[in-house]
Amino acid sequence: MPEPTGERPFDDERPYDIVLFGATGFTGALTAEYLARNAPEECRWALAGRNPQKLDAAREQLAEIDPRLADLPVLVADVNDADSLRAVARAARVVITTVGPYLEHGEPLVAACAAAGTDYVDLTGEPEFVDRMYVEHHATALTSGARIVHACGFDSIPHDLGVLYTVKQLPAGVPLKVRGVVRAAGMASGGTFASALGQFGRPRQVRQAALDRKQVEPRPEGRKARAVAGRPGKDPDLGYWVLPLPTVDPFVVKRSAAAREDYGPEFTYSHYAGFKQLPFAAGAAVLTGGLVASAQLPPLRRLLQDRLPQGEGPSKEKRERSWFTVDVVGEGGGVKVHTRVSGGDPGYEETARMLAESALCLAFDENPVTAGQVTTAQAMGENLLDRLMKSGISFTVVRTDP
Repeated sequence: MPEPTGERPFDDERPYDIVLFGATGFTGALTAEYLARNAPEECRWALAGRNPQKLDAAREQLAEIDPRLADLPVLVADVNDADSLRAVARAARVVITTVGPYLEHGEPLVAACAAAGTDYVDLTGEPEFVDRMYVEHHATALTSGARIVHACGFDSIPHDLGVLYTVKQLPAGVPLKVRGVVRAAGMASGGTFASALGQFGRPRQVRQAALDRKQVEPRPEGRKARAVAGRPGKDPDLGYWVLPLPTVDPFVVKRSAAAREDYGPEFTYSHYAGFKQLPFAAGAAVLTGGLVASAQLPPLRRLLQDRLPQGEGPSKEKRERSWFTVDVVGEGGGVKVHTRVSGGDPGYEETARMLAESALCLAFDENPVTAGQVTTAQAMGENLLDRLMKSGISFTVVRTDP
């Protein structure tokens, strides 16, 4: 495959630095509000979606935050209209999309951005989608210079950048063993819930997509990077009861480790959900098993999806009471370090922040030269880490044992 050059010759000619696709949905609207408050004055951005009336209404709400946004451009595009998606991709340097489930709606926009050399960010947590997009569009994006960056929300930034932050506290050039433990209080978004149920109901397809990717994805030379399934139990350092968490996050971390030599010659990562009390851990295991079983039956799956519709979310008051922590424990070279990533509402407010800052980082920061499907730690790394810390997400060292 060709090496990325970082050159996108049409960037200066494109009218928009960022286009937000899906701005009329719940998380999309929060992302637009974040951009309205935090995008630099020189940022040229626009809204995109399929309903012009809803786009106009979204623009009016943004104008209440900043009156200059009354003239914010709106672009009409639909996931079922490939020409409209190509027009959006060719007009932007970076495209944000919040339109999921991505396995159902996401590929046409990935294809358009990969072909146009346009950077792309989303908030998917669907491993099958991520793997299929690698197989189908990584080579095209590598040639065009596009950076396709999935999982730029709560999946998987706190884990991916939390591990990067931890690795930076450990000795260089030695084997590293790292584990992450996530805890959260908050309501999952309807889109996230629908995506999770969709993946639970497709275990064979998820496995096949992973195998297809494995056959074409190169491995790091002279180094090893693995995601290792852990065991349930009580974490000796954190004191939490932990359950292995089968999400996209450990695979994202593994790919960052494979791409970055500063993760050492041999890197392993395990991923868990943490609980203070054993009954809560047991209850979570039973609930997850029930969701997986229910997802196999379409009528039950539809019933569950109807309980938490896409495009809707909790009140501002509920979001303000939500929180998350990701504790990361890393060991290597005789040193053990415990770090913590923490923030507010994970499913909505912080996801919107992470998604918007990822796009701003791609648009305006001097990042490493990469192309193709890349992770946040690979594409933006320390620049995005710095942005998120300045924006209010906490990355701290809790304890270091020499």
